[in-house]
Amino acid sequence: MTTDEKIIAIIAEQAMLDPGDIRTDASLADLGVDSLGLVECIFAIEEAFDITVPFNANDPSESDFDISSVGAIIAAVKQLQADQAR
Repeated sequence: MTTDEKIIAIIAEQAMLDPGDIRTDASLADLGVDSLGLVECIFAIEEAFDITVPFNANDPSESDFDISSVGAIIAAVKQLQADQAR
């Protein structure tokens, strides 16, 4: 499973959707993922990829992790993986 597929599967599980229904331009809100679901997605991503996501659940707008769309989350995870590999 690719990085993209893993992240989409995690988000799909929280949104209770089929992974095939997840578009990369969709926001988590568009998919019906609430703030608790967002936090659970972040924890699942951290566990799946063994990374630490710089995310402030109390003030997501102040985080250094772009959650504006599924595609942005995928890109941010890939960047964290690259940074960790250095």
